[in-house]
Amino acid sequence: MQRYGLWASARIWPADPDAVAEAAREIERLGFGAIWIGGSPPDDLALAEAILAATSTLTVGTSIVDIWTSDGDRLAASHARLRQAYPGRFYLGVGSGHAPTAESRGQSYTRPLTRLREFLTGPLAEVPAKERMIAALGPKTLQTAGELTAGALPYLMPPAHTAEARQILGDGPLLVPEQKVFLGTDAAVARQAGRQALKIYLPLPNYTRQLVRYGLDESDLAGPGSDRLIDSAVVWGDDDRVRAGIDAHLDAGADHVAVQVLTEAGSPRELPLAEWRRLAALLGLDQA
Repeated sequence: MQRYGLWASARIWPADPDAVAEAAREIERLGFGAIWIGGSPPDDLALAEAILAATSTLTVGTSIVDIWTSDGDRLAASHARLRQAYPGRFYLGVGSGHAPTAESRGQSYTRPLTRLREFLTGPLAEVPAKERMIAALGPKTLQTAGELTAGALPYLMPPAHTAEARQILGDGPLLVPEQKVFLGTDAAVARQAGRQALKIYLPLPNYTRQLVRYGLDESDLAGPGSDRLIDSAVVWGDDDRVRAGIDAHLDAGADHVAVQVLTEAGSPRELPLAEWRRLAALLGLDQA
């Protein structure tokens, strides 16, 4: 897998199929190896299918489909359809999500790892292990990723987590962390963008429990988050600093980094095509 990919929520993709196809072709032309669809895209995997149909080499993955909101049988059937049409180009990433999501569906968020394993060995049993991945943060979930899937898709974690994840996974499984970046050198603007993007994650203990293991404390996670939190979660600055922050995951053992580009508003509300073009240039993809 090529070293750099993009992460973009399903919610920011255009509704117009032609616009989806045009954006997908540009991502491929820019030299990114993959596009990872976040925000738990629907079980029909229609967006992934549209991106695959418009391109010839781009890898597409979900990062991730939430098991609490997904119909496993429908998801497996959708994967089979994509696998037949686009062999070797799609990864089905799933994850156990968070308590608020489960509770909004009238379910109790208990034993999420057990539920995830049951999802993989039940409805998704026919999905080849080499074509599925899971969101994994803690050691037990990372072990499950290595045991039952092609690898792990950590989110919001620093390079130190990537290094530990590689030790747990060993040399074989894929390790694809997400990394947020802001392409700007103004600290106030960059940190405000980071706070806007991170505010939905700070109430979620799945993330905060992990973050305090890497040099942060409870005061960093209070309110809108400290500068130290933002600077640990979002790489910003000049081109060299941004590239170094992304490459830190590769140096720590990642196979590929899924880069999420922020805008001044935080998480983008539409595809940040201009920022993706600039990111491709600073990563040297236009010279590859």
